[in-house]
Amino acid sequence: MKAPLIDNLQYANFSEKVFRQLRAGGVDAIHVTIAYHETLREMILNLEQWNRWFERYPDMLMRGTEARHVREAQESGRTAVFFGFQNPSPIEDDIGLIEIVHQLGVRFMQLTYNNQSLLATGCYEEEDTGLTRMGRAVVTEMNRVGLVIDMSHSAERSTLEAIDHSTRPIAITHANPDWWHPALRNKSDEVLKALTNSGGMLGFSLYPHHLAGGTNCRLTDFCEMIAEAADRYGAENLGMGSDLCQDQPDSVVEWMRVGRWTKDIDFGEGSASNPGFPPMPDWFQDNRDWDNIRDGLREVGFSREDTDGILGGNWLRFYENSFGPA
Repeated sequence: MKAPLIDNLQYANFSEKVFRQLRAGGVDAIHVTIAYHETLREMILNLEQWNRWFERYPDMLMRGTEARHVREAQESGRTAVFFGFQNPSPIEDDIGLIEIVHQLGVRFMQLTYNNQSLLATGCYEEEDTGLTRMGRAVVTEMNRVGLVIDMSHSAERSTLEAIDHSTRPIAITHANPDWWHPALRNKSDEVLKALTNSGGMLGFSLYPHHLAGGTNCRLTDFCEMIAEAADRYGAENLGMGSDLCQDQPDSVVEWMRVGRWTKDIDFGEGSASNPGFPPMPDWFQDNRDWDNIRDGLREVGFSREDTDGILGGNWLRFYENSFGPA
């Protein structure tokens, strides 16, 4: 069977249109965000919505909880959907909820979303104090049950300490190297070496604030960055995490950045003059455009095998080793 196509982070405004685009683009699996600032109950309501979609569109979608579901989706012409949190808010201050959310099908959880959490420091805080006492305990429990630690929105020291404390490889599901584009959300060479040397995975982001040149980033520049990353960290540790927010209204950006933590508008990765979602680059508008990236990777010199790995094979291997109990 051919290598799968896996996008390890999307937060589209999902609809029948988007599901049909996933199938048109041959996307075999996606990791979708089901919590930013939600409580446990609010997150469960998001799970209910996905259950309705699985029931309504059984010819296009299936629930993913194990690596084998990617191959099952391929064989049946569907997209396997895996769930993740971008913030630990659904576990509140209760470590016992980690096993519960894993039992509910969640497979990724960020320790922070930009701000300080009970577990670690986010990338927008001025001081990074690293993992908290609860953070270390949570990492250990996540390792035990098979809930992947995601440090995409975390600060430097916290990320390094998570990599060091975890007994299993972790993920940065959607970010780029800061040596290519110095956004606060992008990651240092030190972090990426520590991540990949320990068997962890980096998913490259297509969100314009993470791209050199933003919306005007050229496909060639993006693919040449991936080639440089492969030289530094090994192609086997690289994948895609597009951070696609297709069809979301700008009010959702406010929810992502502000949540409940402030009464003011926090522009985060945007600006006061452009606080909404930035337009995607013209070579990646939606899930029908993955062949553009495939062609771009081949044009900058990647072999077919490495291209297949970056576009999904490497995430599948990571799933196989990460989703079950230690």
